[in-house]
Amino acid sequence: MDIIIYPKENLKGVFTVPGDKSISHRAVMFGSISDGRTNISGFLTGEDCLSTISCFKKMGIEIEVCGTDVVVHGKGLHGLSSPEGILDVGNSGTTIRLLTGLLCGQDFNCKLTGDNSIQKRPMERVAVPLREMGADISGIIKDNKLFAPVNVKGKKLKGISYAMNVASAQVKSAILLASLYADGQTEIIEPEPTRNHTEIMLNYLGADIKRDGNKIISSPVKELYAKEIHVPGDISSAAYFLVTGTICKNSEITINNVGVNPTRTGIISVLHEMGANISVENKRVVCGEPVADIHVKYSKLKGITIGGDIIPSLIDEIPVIAVAASLAEGKTVIKDAGELKVKESNRIKTIVCELKKLGADIEETEDGMVINGVNRLKGNVCESYGDHRIAMSIAVAALASQGETTIKGMECADISFPGFYDYIERL
Repeated sequence: MDIIIYPKENLKGVFTVPGDKSISHRAVMFGSISDGRTNISGFLTGEDCLSTISCFKKMGIEIEVCGTDVVVHGKGLHGLSSPEGILDVGNSGTTIRLLTGLLCGQDFNCKLTGDNSIQKRPMERVAVPLREMGADISGIIKDNKLFAPVNVKGKKLKGISYAMNVASAQVKSAILLASLYADGQTEIIEPEPTRNHTEIMLNYLGADIKRDGNKIISSPVKELYAKEIHVPGDISSAAYFLVTGTICKNSEITINNVGVNPTRTGIISVLHEMGANISVENKRVVCGEPVADIHVKYSKLKGITIGGDIIPSLIDEIPVIAVAASLAEGKTVIKDAGELKVKESNRIKTIVCELKKLGADIEETEDGMVINGVNRLKGNVCESYGDHRIAMSIAVAALASQGETTIKGMECADISFPGFYDYIERL
C-alpha cells in the first residue's frame, strides 16, 4: 500500500497509542506457561504479536482474542504440547528468539521459522548461551552463523554464568526463559542494562529473578501463577508523535497511558537534551510497569551526540530520532548503534538513504550516522523496505517536509502500530 502525506502544522490531539509490543509478546508467552487464566487488556493486535498467539495455539494453549482483550488459558511450566507442524513467527524477531529459549527445555522437539527477513537475522547469539546450558539447537549455517529455520530438541538444562557480548534484551530473555527449566541458578552479566520487561513480568507471576548491578540471577521455581496483565501504550509507538509534536510548527500533543520503563525512555532523555518541550505527568505503576502521560509542544531543536550506555534504551527509536536531528540546528552524531544493522532492515543504511531523498544532510557511519540539520525537508518518493520503523519515521519526516511525500509499502506499519496512518489523519 502506497500513501501520500502532505506537510502539516498546528497538530493538536489527546489520545493513547496501541499496547506495548514487547509486553504484549511476553504476556501471551508467560501466561501460557503459568497455571490458570491470564486476562490481558490493552494487547497489541499487530502482526508480530498475533504470530506469538498462533505459535502458542499450535502448542495446545487455548487463547481467546476480543479486540485488545486477550484471555490465555495457561497450563503451567510443563503444560506445552508438541506442535503440529512448523512454528511460523512471521516477521517477529522477539518471538523466534524468546521461543528458542523457552522450547529448549521442553520434553519435545520442534522447528521455528519465519519470513524472509527473519531468515536473514542472526540466531547464533541466542544459540551460544543456550548450548552452554545443554540445549540442542541447529539450523541453516552461513559464514559460520546460525539462521532460521531453527530446530530445537528438548533437553535437560543446567544453570550457567554467562557474560553477554552484546546488550540484547532478546538474548537475555531467551536465557531467562531457559533458566525456568534448568537445574541450579543462572547468572547473566549484561554489558549495559537492557529493557527489563521479562524480569518484571516473570517476577510478577511468581519467578525468582534478582538484579545485582549488571548481574541478573534466576533461581528455579516450581510454578508460575496467572494474574491480570494490563499492557500500557508502547513508548516506541508514542515516539513518532513525540517527534511529530516537536518538529511540526504550533503543534501540541498529549499521549496518555504510555509505558515509561527507565530501560525504554532514552527517547525522552535525548529529545530533552535536544531542547524539546516534553513533560511526563501522572506517573504510576501498573502490574509492575511504570506508566505516565506525556505532553509535547513544538520546539526548536539543537544537535547533540548520542551514544554509549543510552543506546539500548532507544535502539528502536533511532530512525525517528534521525528525523528530528535532520531539522535540528547544528550537528548530531549517533554512534554505538551497530545493532541497527540486524533489524528488519539495516536501519542505518535505510534511514540514511530515505532521509537523503528528502533533502537531509546525513551520512552513514560504521555504527551510526552523522546529521547536519537543515531548515526544511522536501517531499519525494520513499521506500519502506518492509520495515515498520522506517515507514513510520519517514511518515513523520513527511509531515515537516515541503510538498507531498509518497511512501511505498506503508502497510508494514501494522506490524507494530495498527492504524498508524489513521492516527496521523486524526491529528
